[in-house]
Amino acid sequence: MPAKDVLNIEKQLIFYGSYHTNPINVAIHICCVPLILWSTFVFLAANSTPQVFPDIAYQFSSNFLFKFDWAFVVATSYLAYYIVLEPVAGLLYTPQMIGMLLSATAFVQRDDGVKIAAYVHVVCWILQFIGHGVAEKRAPALLDNLLGALVLAPYFVHMEILFALGWNKPLHKKMINGTGVEIAKFRRERAQQQKSEKQK
Repeated sequence: MPAKDVLNIEKQLIFYGSYHTNPINVAIHICCVPLILWSTFVFLAANSTPQVFPDIAYQFSSNFLFKFDWAFVVATSYLAYYIVLEPVAGLLYTPQMIGMLLSATAFVQRDDGVKIAAYVHVVCWILQFIGHGVAEKRAPALLDNLLGALVLAPYFVHMEILFALGWNKPLHKKMINGTGVEIAKFRRERAQQQKSEKQK
């Protein structure tokens, strides 16, 4: 994806949406993507922090802990990007991001926290690859745009839910139309490739 489109919400949604049109695959991603991000926060929170990071921590409860660590830095960066892409949707996503961050930071305090998070992480990735291979019948977006897919996935899932609730219908319509064009292009290219292979 061109660098100029990094902050273009419509282009980003069309890119990611063109890889996620099958309802089963979408449902798998709605369940698994947040868990992958949460488990990633667990891994990041388990890492030691450099001395330049301020020593700030606050225990809200046994299940919610704040620390200025790598998980916080990554979560803040993601959230800032989401808000720049679409301010309203980004702000609506903020409570979920905060909840995942605080719970992941608290979870890593468990002796088996990282181990459980690793199981969750691996199982969710396997389910997503199954969703793409069996239901979507198309390779995941990460194989074409690794950074875009990994960063945008949580936001796309969030916006899928918002769209289902009737939010921002004009943007949803643009995404559907643009996704249709990209899928038609993909199918033409695949048909041509299969035809060429048969002729060999």
